[in-house]
Amino acid sequence: MKQKFEIAVFQGDGIGPEIMGPTLDILQKLAQKSEGYGLQFHDAPAGAAHYRETGESLPAGSLEIARKADAILLSAMGLPDVRYADGTEISPQIDLRKILVLFAGVRPVTVRKDQRSPLNMPAGKEIDFVLLRESTEGLFHTQGRGEVSATEARETLLITRDISEKLFRFAFALARTRKENGRGRGRVTCVDKANVFRAFAFFRQIFDEEAKKHPDLSADHAYVDATALWMVQKPWEFDVLVTENMFGDILSDLGAGLMGGLGLAPSADIGLEHALFQPCHGSAPDIAGQGVANPLAMILSAALMLDWLGIKHDNRALVDDGARLRIAVETVVAEQRALTRDLGGTAGTIAAAAAVQEALSL
Repeated sequence: MKQKFEIAVFQGDGIGPEIMGPTLDILQKLAQKSEGYGLQFHDAPAGAAHYRETGESLPAGSLEIARKADAILLSAMGLPDVRYADGTEISPQIDLRKILVLFAGVRPVTVRKDQRSPLNMPAGKEIDFVLLRESTEGLFHTQGRGEVSATEARETLLITRDISEKLFRFAFALARTRKENGRGRGRVTCVDKANVFRAFAFFRQIFDEEAKKHPDLSADHAYVDATALWMVQKPWEFDVLVTENMFGDILSDLGAGLMGGLGLAPSADIGLEHALFQPCHGSAPDIAGQGVANPLAMILSAALMLDWLGIKHDNRALVDDGARLRIAVETVVAEQRALTRDLGGTAGTIAAAAAVQEALSL
């Protein structure tokens, strides 16, 4: 008997609806062919364009749809010329992270042996690690509420024991799962700046406390500046990296660069009860409506969603389809089928998504 899952869909701004459409089409076809699960999609209006039209960036009704859903699929959001009165951008995705306590920002970085990368990769090497970004506090804590005067400005970095413990438990559980699936060595690296900031020494202390509970896994530390260097010099050495919000924001874009750009960078923000899946890139209003946007990061985010739902609900069909979808995208990229122009090709959005469907034999 099929398990049914309700998915909240935030179409986004700019190119958001253009990349969401073919992604939902793929998900629907996978679900229709599956005997193990079904998907029901529910639109949730939000974003910068919605704010411009209504004065609301995240309506209460859309938040309620997200709360009730089994998972949230969110496309690129924000428009550079639509801002709040204080000058900050419209970012409902950040609001959702905080409201739903989606503390674990999952940013996979994958470059297979037969894929191209801006790096000059040694023969036989591949990149397969996960950057975990704490997504609810850190230097983003005072988002839009910093203190600014004529002579100085202040923002407050917040690190709490409660969220950090949840984050580190998630990190070690992820490392164990990756090791069991043959995708990692069971190693978790805490990325911080504990040599300068007391807050990060506190962060590291909590990490070490959690690490002692997992003697079957390995744990180490790295300063964020050194990590940025090693992500360029030897990224194949990493397994699971866990860090603060702002550090993770910066390092995740570097990770996307290793893969060839933000057009290949998926993400998930996961809490104890809810999870949100979205591409790392922005809404690219300069190319909106032209049919040239890269849908692959959106599709890869949907693959993460299937995998998460499958693990949470012990549904093998979802896990298998999540893996199939990820591998299909990797195949399209490795074989340079229908690549969009940001990846050096000439294909449009629909052609790129069709290539993924073909790889899936849908």
